[in-house]
Amino acid sequence: MLIKSISCFGAKLFNDGYGGFIEIGRGKSITKSLLFQLEISERKHPKEEKQNNPFAPTAPIIYGKQNFFYPVKLGVQQQFLLGNKSNKNGVSVTANIGGGISLGLLRPYQLEVEKDGERKFVQYDSPDSSLFLNGPFLGPSFSTGWKELTVTPGIYIKPAFRFDYGRYNEMVSAVEIGLTGEFYTKKMPQVIFSKQQQFFFSAYVAILFGRRK
Repeated sequence: MLIKSISCFGAKLFNDGYGGFIEIGRGKSITKSLLFQLEISERKHPKEEKQNNPFAPTAPIIYGKQNFFYPVKLGVQQQFLLGNKSNKNGVSVTANIGGGISLGLLRPYQLEVEKDGERKFVQYDSPDSSLFLNGPFLGPSFSTGWKELTVTPGIYIKPAFRFDYGRYNEMVSAVEIGLTGEFYTKKMPQVIFSKQQQFFFSAYVAILFGRRK
């Protein structure tokens, strides 16, 4: 059966982070489809280590962390049908290969400290970074650092296999397993005193839900 359109959403778990995505596509033939995908994720550095805040019952602190790293990807994938469902309860298998642009968003990791009787948010590369030695009073906040957000352009490539176990051809209920390679135009600082990277390689597993028409 020729699929005219596909729309779905999903969540991903990387070996170094997590994310979510939306996807729309159009069938080109019975065995081929063209997919467009927007993905937002957060990537962790392997040297990140959470520690309880000894000064206040707040979110755990990651000593040495410089930036949160959020890759935002917009890309195209070609999907090839490898095995179709033998019945409505079967599993179809497809191979996906594609890529596109990736924008590396860096948001400074800031902690709230006290200086001259006032509390302020500082980061490791700020003039007040020495205040970390006296201990932060509060942990990081999701609302801080957005004004200092920086964007680094890059590209990515992604091969994957998708296993769709949806009961009917109109429904998408699938698991995807794949690899992702990302390259940025400059190095992405995440943790101090560690090697900064321009190229990131990771494996992932994703779940998808949606509809076909």
